[in-house]
Amino acid sequence: MPHREGMAIHDLSAWRHEHAFDAGNRAGEARTWLVVAITAVTMVAEIVGGWLTGSMALLADGWHMGTHVAALAMAGIAYALARRWSRDDRFAFGTWKIEVLGAFSSALVLAIVALAMAVESAIRLVNPRPIEYGLALVVAVVGLVVNVVSAFVLSGHGHGAGAGHAHDHDHDHDHDHDHDHGHEEHDHHGHHDLNLRAAYLHVLTDAFTSVLAIVALAAGMLAGWAWLDPVMGLVGAGVIAWWARGLIVQSALVLLDREMDSPVAAQVRTAIESDGDAEIADLHVWRVGRARHACILTIVARAPLTPDGYRGRLAGIATLAHVSIEVNRCPHERCP
Repeated sequence: MPHREGMAIHDLSAWRHEHAFDAGNRAGEARTWLVVAITAVTMVAEIVGGWLTGSMALLADGWHMGTHVAALAMAGIAYALARRWSRDDRFAFGTWKIEVLGAFSSALVLAIVALAMAVESAIRLVNPRPIEYGLALVVAVVGLVVNVVSAFVLSGHGHGAGAGHAHDHDHDHDHDHDHDHGHEEHDHHGHHDLNLRAAYLHVLTDAFTSVLAIVALAAGMLAGWAWLDPVMGLVGAGVIAWWARGLIVQSALVLLDREMDSPVAAQVRTAIESDGDAEIADLHVWRVGRARHACILTIVARAPLTPDGYRGRLAGIATLAHVSIEVNRCPHERCP
């Protein structure tokens, strides 16, 4: 019977597997949506209050809160989409990078906020405007309280456990392939939820700017230093831009699979080449979860082991969740 696409002629159940390497961060997602709700309620209250009282300070801060609501909602949506499509076979290595894309996008929004702050502060430094210090201080204190509460909520996040299973296969000839999918616990140290970190940075930067505003407004009201308000705005914009840059770089490296200088790549090379015969001719390592990596490698050896033998050498690298091995025997005329 001829093989037709989509119809298996063998029992492939022992070799098939899911590519949902990262089960997501349900606790982080729930906390993110809680902070979205807190920030949105504050935003609406400030906009309505500003409209009823005619306070531009309240209106401005309310719309400023709106940018954070949008950015935080972006993080929540990224979690939701990653979970919704986690079993979709069209994603070759799962949907975890949707969360990283959310972090990257959120960091870009943060950078835009920093730029807008810098421009507005520079304008006010050149052309000072009258400030209603009392009302502005109330707005700044309310914003600080809201963001401190939000930061507290987000900082209590947990890490979701990964899901996976193990299987391997090899072929009995000199050009072999092996795929291994192991289940291991996440290393909680050094592997962060970039999406949650982006949300945390938004509330942290807002809290930071509220502190700067309180200091500047108090100095302006008590000492008459009106110039300190735009100066503090420039300082805050610089710090926020620096934080945004760090998050953009981190998330971009993951999105672009720029992982070949990671310790995992070096560990794979050391483990495979430990016998003095096997050499890695081609190696690809990239991240498929917060603390999980995929690896494809081509091995050349004069007396090669089976793929399972080389897989055993990688067993000590806990973060490897997906390994594909190609083994080649080096011809005698090309090997010393």
